[in-house]
Amino acid sequence: MHMLFYIAVILFAGMGTAKILSKFKLPNVTGYLIAGLIIGPSLLGIIPKEASDKLSIISEAALSFIAYSIGSEFNIENLKRVGKGVILITVLEALTAVFLVDIVMIFVLGQSVAFSLVLGAIAAATAPAATLMVVRQYKAKGPVVDTLLPVVAMDDAVGIMAFGVSTTIAQTLVKNSGGISIAKIILIPLLEIVAALVIGFGMGIFLTYLSKKVKGEDGLLSIVIAILFATAGIAIRFNLSSLLACMMVGATLTNLDPNNKRAFTAVERFTPPVLISFFTIAGVQLDLSILKEVGLLGIVYIVVRVVGKMLGAYLGAKISDFPDTVQKYLGFTLIPQAGVAIGLSMIAQNTLPSPYGAQVRTIVLAATVIYELLGPMITKTALIKAGEIKLD
Repeated sequence: MHMLFYIAVILFAGMGTAKILSKFKLPNVTGYLIAGLIIGPSLLGIIPKEASDKLSIISEAALSFIAYSIGSEFNIENLKRVGKGVILITVLEALTAVFLVDIVMIFVLGQSVAFSLVLGAIAAATAPAATLMVVRQYKAKGPVVDTLLPVVAMDDAVGIMAFGVSTTIAQTLVKNSGGISIAKIILIPLLEIVAALVIGFGMGIFLTYLSKKVKGEDGLLSIVIAILFATAGIAIRFNLSSLLACMMVGATLTNLDPNNKRAFTAVERFTPPVLISFFTIAGVQLDLSILKEVGLLGIVYIVVRVVGKMLGAYLGAKISDFPDTVQKYLGFTLIPQAGVAIGLSMIAQNTLPSPYGAQVRTIVLAATVIYELLGPMITKTALIKAGEIKLD
């Protein structure tokens, strides 16, 4: 069938399955993933493998929008307002998970450094949607929630930066497997990261200028999409991080023109079908045959990431002298993982040689389903114990 038919099937399947699973209080993203798995080559085969491979441009577009939206959280004034303590917690809970996964994969399970670095970097990302759903549904209030909201807003930005650094180092290790110098490991990744940020900064300035000239919502939407696609295209062409570049576009705009909310809200009208397709395609491309091979790795990743999140959140809250409830329970609310992690796993598949790229992706997708199923329930329990959800 024509590719447009497959996209229609993907949208219908994703929306329908999410609607059904919402009756069981499960997040939409879980429904999209399961729908993709059902219609993909692993089960029914409605979407053949050749077709799913040709849909990567939708994934790249979705990642551009996700990174741009995350960049909007990097407003300097907002960062000053939330305080150093919240920033410290965010950095520690994200990077402790990265560090622990890296260490365990390399030294305990004997995996390659490149594979471990990429998988470890993905551990930093947290999905705010599932957590915020619980907070809103039960009208949770208190110091844990007050700390949680800015942490999840900034968390993915730290994760994307960690992933940009880790993948660049991993690519250097893969390309220079015969012999590596410290200069190559440090200098080349640093230059590539700076180059991606410079491209994003330049395009962000351009977008700031153009957005002031356009009055209509339709024109503004077209300009934002054009800027993001151009930014991602340039970064991909030169093997740079399109995520870092697009995140920098959003960060530049929100700092140069803090009152310009239109450039962010306009995109929200366009992204729903793109994001539904993105998550469902991720499920389509989930290779169940690899699950047996990555079984132990997957279990270890799921457990060690949670330990890292909880330990990092505890340390950050302890150092910053936050209330005891924040120290005890904040880490439990940071378990869900979805959108950004799935996107990063798709990039990882193209970064690492076979079979490591496919293994990273399968581990992350399988972990995502588990995190999204259990995460909201664990968040609810933690907030009840913290006294921030009042049950009748």
